[in-house]
Parts: sequence; structure tokens; C-alpha cells
Amino acid sequence: MAASILSGHIYRPIPHRKFELPIAPTIFLSPPRPRKYLRPHHKFKGVLRLSMVDREVSQPSPKQDTAAAAAANDMDELVDFLYKDLPHLFDDKGIDRTAYDAAVKFRDPITRHDNIDGYLLNIAALKLLFRPKFSLHWVKQTGGSEITTRWTMVMKFLPLPWQPELVFTGTSVMTVNPETKKFISHVDYWDSIVNNDFFSIEGLMDVVKQCLHVEQLRYYKTPDLETPSYHILKRTSSYQVRKYYPFLVVETSGDTLSGSKGFNDVAGYIFGKNSASEKMAMTTPVFTQALSDEKSKISIQIVLPSSKSMKSLPTPNEGVKLREIEGGIAAVSIFSGKPTENIVNEKEGSLRSRLIRSGLKPKPGCLLARYNDPDRTWEHIMRNEVLIWLEDFSMD
Repeated sequence: MAASILSGHIYRPIPHRKFELPIAPTIFLSPPRPRKYLRPHHKFKGVLRLSMVDREVSQPSPKQDTAAAAAANDMDELVDFLYKDLPHLFDDKGIDRTAYDAAVKFRDPITRHDNIDGYLLNIAALKLLFRPKFSLHWVKQTGGSEITTRWTMVMKFLPLPWQPELVFTGTSVMTVNPETKKFISHVDYWDSIVNNDFFSIEGLMDVVKQCLHVEQLRYYKTPDLETPSYHILKRTSSYQVRKYYPFLVVETSGDTLSGSKGFNDVAGYIFGKNSASEKMAMTTPVFTQALSDEKSKISIQIVLPSSKSMKSLPTPNEGVKLREIEGGIAAVSIFSGKPTENIVNEKEGSLRSRLIRSGLKPKPGCLLARYNDPDRTWEHIMRNEVLIWLEDFSMD
């Protein structure tokens, strides 16, 4: 099965500046609509600005200034500590248990523990059964005694024969005892569900759905072939946000998003129809791309092996060209079945509407990714994706 690639890099914001991905300027996303099950403390707290009159009347004493500065310094040190400690969550070193209170309370939508032993046992069980890959995006103070982290966790459920890939993204809200400077609670919130309170049936079904390789109540199969490298930044109930790294394609003109015109030409290139008669390994997916919302100009592309470079690739025949895809941030909707033109247009329109409602900025055009050989795969288990590149994306 093709697995997503998790970067080992920790996305750490520059002090006193808004965190931003290096490939795109940061924008402020519109605030989410209030959710029925969202706890009040999960919302990030803003700073109250006093008027000039209030400042003159209520100036803090030197002793208060000293205490406030000490508290702020303590929280800064804990933020730095988490940046260094959390990447060891699932490796042999593990996290530093001395940073947690003996009665630390852990909650996620389907798990609850009320002491450090249970907390560490949960981590050990995940490590044994799932071999998680944990990526930390940022850590910041979001309250007087509260620190929030944002993360991605990708794991495989090893006990099942097909070892399904499970993806969770979200935030962890960690509360600090101001006297002991130890963490006394850790609450996880998943991006993919609304009801994050323990015990969440919605959360359980999210796990089951991923274990069965089901998206939108339909099963799909992913071939074990090389794919472009990407890092999942966020997974909601209906789409993923991925950071794609640069990759090479061979492409030619197509007719429609769901069509196959031009496929034999690009497939011929990797099967030896090139200046060096060089054969290359098959990859996945096959992309068809529309550069505009009108879908008037279509190209069909096959991804080239990552071991190749533009300099090392043989020259293609006439009508076929090589191109480097720069990568970037894309929103992705996964679906199964035969991707007819009507279905693809419906999926693209639905994804674009969701992105706009979420305050994101989808670029014109889209891509259809087809992962399976239609001659060797049953239609109902074909894996397909619609991708829309995003103009800006903020991890806040």
C-alpha cells in the first residue's frame, strides 16, 4: 500500500510572529462556527487591550510585574520543552514522565486515563499496535496556564492483515499547575469529528471507517506503487490538506478529466518509447489536470520515479513533454468507484464549496488522480482523488 510521507521537520513559528509555511504567505482564516460539543477552553484566548485611561488608573505594582514576568518565563520554558520532548512520543527514548503530574488526566474522543501510569500505558499500546509517525507542527501558549499543540499522526493497524493506514490531525490542550510547573491534564481534539467528548461514538466510527479503508461509506484499494511524496497537514471528515513535495511527470494533451486520451503516449514513455529506449518502473496515480474552472484545457500525466531528475531522463518523443511539478498545498477528496465525468465534476464542486465555507482559497482548476489499472481492478474498489491547489493555507 502507498503510504504518505511524514516530514521529520518540526514547524516552529518565529517568536512574536504568526506561524507560516515556507511556501505560502499566511492568511487569517475566518473563525469557525460554534460547535455544539466544543468546550469553551478549546478556543484560543485573545489579548484584552486596555484604554489609555485604564492603563493610568490600574498600573501594576513592581511585585506584580515580577510575578507576571516569572510566570511568563515558566510558560515559555514549557513551550520550549514540548518542542524538544514531544517528537520522542513514540520512539525508544519516550517522553519525560517527570514533566507530568502523577494524577495527570488524559482525554481523547475514545480514551480516558486519570494518572501518569495509564497515560504512558496508552502511549505504549499505540506504539505496539500502530507504530505511529508523529509530526509536531507548533506549540504555543493559549492561556494563563494552558499550552496548545497542533500535530499529525499517521499509523498502521498492524493486527489486521491488510494493515490499514489511519490518519489523525488535531490539537492537544495541556493545562499546567502554576505551582509545580507540571502538566495536570492533556485533552485531544480531532479535526475529523464534531463530538470530541469522551466517549464519542462519532470518534469510534472514524477509527472503524479508516480501518476498513472506507471513505464516504465506500471501500477502496491502493496499489503498492510509488507515489509523489506528501505530508498530511490536516484531515477533516470530508477532505485532507496535504503538502506535496516537488515531483516529475511526463504529460501530453487529454480530452476530459475522466478520459484516457493521451494515456498510451505518456505510458509509452516509461515503457521505453524515448530517446534511450529506457524502461522505468510504473508509478501511481495517473493525473488528469484542468487548469481552469471551465475545464477547457486538459492534460494527462504519469508520475516519474523519484530516483530520476530532469537531467537524467531521456528525451521524450514528439507530442510528449517532461515537467516538474513544484508541489504546494492541496485539498484532497478521496472516493471510490468508476470516475465518470459527472461524478468527478460533482466531487470537485463539493470540495470547492467546503473549502470556501472553511475560509480557504482554492485555486482555479483541479486534478483527478486515478490509482488503479482499470483493466485489472473491480470498478467498485478503484481509488480516486480530486485535488485542488490552495492559494494560501495557515496551520493556525
